[in-house]
Amino acid sequence: MEFDFSPEQKQLKEQARRFLADRCDRTAVRAVLDGPQSYDAELWKGLAGQGFLGAAIPEAYGGLGAGYLEACVIAEELGRAVAPVPYSSSIGLAAELLLRAGTEEQKQRYLPGLASGELIGTLALAERAGRTTADSIATSLSGGKLSGTKLPVADGDIAHFAVVAARGQGGGVSLCIVDLAGVGVRREAVPSVDPTRSQARIEFDQAPAEALGADGAGWEILDAVLDRAAVLMAFEQVGGSDRALETARDYALERFAFGRPIGSLQAVKHMLADMYVSATLARSNAYYGAWALSTDAAELPEAAATARVSATQAYQHCARNNIQVHGGMGFTWEFDCHLHYRRSNLLALALGSLSSWEDKLVERLRARRAA
Repeated sequence: MEFDFSPEQKQLKEQARRFLADRCDRTAVRAVLDGPQSYDAELWKGLAGQGFLGAAIPEAYGGLGAGYLEACVIAEELGRAVAPVPYSSSIGLAAELLLRAGTEEQKQRYLPGLASGELIGTLALAERAGRTTADSIATSLSGGKLSGTKLPVADGDIAHFAVVAARGQGGGVSLCIVDLAGVGVRREAVPSVDPTRSQARIEFDQAPAEALGADGAGWEILDAVLDRAAVLMAFEQVGGSDRALETARDYALERFAFGRPIGSLQAVKHMLADMYVSATLARSNAYYGAWALSTDAAELPEAAATARVSATQAYQHCARNNIQVHGGMGFTWEFDCHLHYRRSNLLALALGSLSSWEDKLVERLRARRAA
């Protein structure tokens, strides 16, 4: 069994890091944070040009066909850079939903555009605050027409199309594809903790919709795809955790108080050590998830939930403690600590709350034990 990425995958990781260091520095991130744009369109185009967006999309649909391990290392570097791009929405969710449930015609129509960055997709699932379940879906789909409201929808203000979960004609949850520039669709951006990853409210009023998958099979499809997206997002969170830890360490070595670097103070040492432990544990669990994802192992549901829980806890912990190590300066706009703090809190809710994934993990472990 391999316990690490291959030399080729590590080389891809270094390539992605160099590219992002050049094209996604703090100035580029802050340009989106402070400016009117919802994402960095030039960076998105550059990522597509490097082939990063199509890493896990088969060559037959315009991707590289490299695999999920390659997608994981790219996701990690995007998280490390706090990249203001819709990667998790368009690639982690929309592309995976199409690959799993789309017809051949739908795959040919949408996947090449997703791989090239010409199309941005997203998933419209939640409708209100609180946990989203199959019973909480009220948006309706009947006769190819969709009505209802989705809030929040990640990157919904910039996406070209959305995969929408709705109540189908048979009463179960079904999935459909909706052109967000089409008739019967109204959308508006809503404030969020991290403006570099926009959120939107989308209202559908008899909007034309195209079925994705069988009627009533939507929740089963979603359950499987959310597990796959959780592994990719765990790598984003691991990348962010590592960068927050590095930033705190560097500051602790550079900042002097009472004639000595603050990193020599026991309280700061313990804080950094705790950050390292949580980030390392998250990486270990993310690697387990990457293995399960790349091999489509039977353990994927447990592995995905484990990776998601561990990475969420680690990123929030490291982002929060990074601010603490910086002291009063860490709370200021000029320092970059808040960039990771914002992103860590956004990603903690992106695919469902931490508590919901903890419940999933417990349920899946019990089911595995009982089997």
